[in-house]
Amino acid sequence: MNRRFALLQVLISVIALAAVIWWGSHQESPQIPTGGQAIAYMVAAALLYTLATLVRAERWHRILHLTGVDARRADSYSLTTVGYMGNNVLPARAGEMLRVVLLDARTDAGKRSLLGTIVAERLLDAVVLGAIFVATVYGVLEGDVLPTDRPLLIAGAGFLVLLVAAGVFSLLRRRGALRRFRDFARPLAGAPRALTSRTGAALVLVTAGLWILEGGVYLTVARAVELDISTSGALYLVALTNFVAALPAAPGSIGTFDAAVAFGARALGGTGSAVISYVLLLRFILYVPITVVGFGVLVLRYGGWSRLREAARLQTSRA
Repeated sequence: MNRRFALLQVLISVIALAAVIWWGSHQESPQIPTGGQAIAYMVAAALLYTLATLVRAERWHRILHLTGVDARRADSYSLTTVGYMGNNVLPARAGEMLRVVLLDARTDAGKRSLLGTIVAERLLDAVVLGAIFVATVYGVLEGDVLPTDRPLLIAGAGFLVLLVAAGVFSLLRRRGALRRFRDFARPLAGAPRALTSRTGAALVLVTAGLWILEGGVYLTVARAVELDISTSGALYLVALTNFVAALPAAPGSIGTFDAAVAFGARALGGTGSAVISYVLLLRFILYVPITVVGFGVLVLRYGGWSRLREAARLQTSRA
């Protein structure tokens, strides 16, 4: 099963990357900007992403304390960068498990409780990104910014997903697996349940702020390559690319991220050459610096490669 999942990830990435390469080969060669103004925009994008990462780390720290985990702020901030580095170089987004492994060694909370705080993060992200996506696609933007402009088809696909989920739920219930799953998942539920408090409502606003900051990254990189997109267009791209990045894919969302950015930027009116430049520079800003920093933090503070292997092993056993 693990091999099949790994093969599925590789297959999805290869197909998506091949589609992007095929499309890019039919466009004019990209021109990476080297002017002073473009470099200033890239520096601004890097600073905005740094700020968004700090906000994300503080949010995790608040969630940890909200659920009674006595974690140091330095660990929350450091492990946020390590986690993103792990997601970029390990399969199955094992950076999340890397955070759990490393923080578990410094607290007595337990791995499943710590994993619950990451589940809470993802729930906050899903709620805010979903709101951004709906607001931009149906309330602000015009044109074909979805793969299909047929609401009934989209609704039908959603209904089909719900039917499949209901069937799986019923099957698990009849076989008694649902009870075993509940016993396993109970420690995971503490952090998501804590989000129903007043502090949880504040964390929704914090989450909105950090995704607006990341929208600023998308916008400033677009300015660097002279891609004319609006603020709402940048937020649409943030939501679209992060939803697509949730699909099974090779480390770093290779192929899927690039295909989502290329599709979204073209839907917003970008031309071929500018879109290719945009994909390349946006990937650089979002993936390279935090991977370098996270790896440095892992080596200097948390024990290096042995921890990476442990996180990969644990993630594989969960897949």
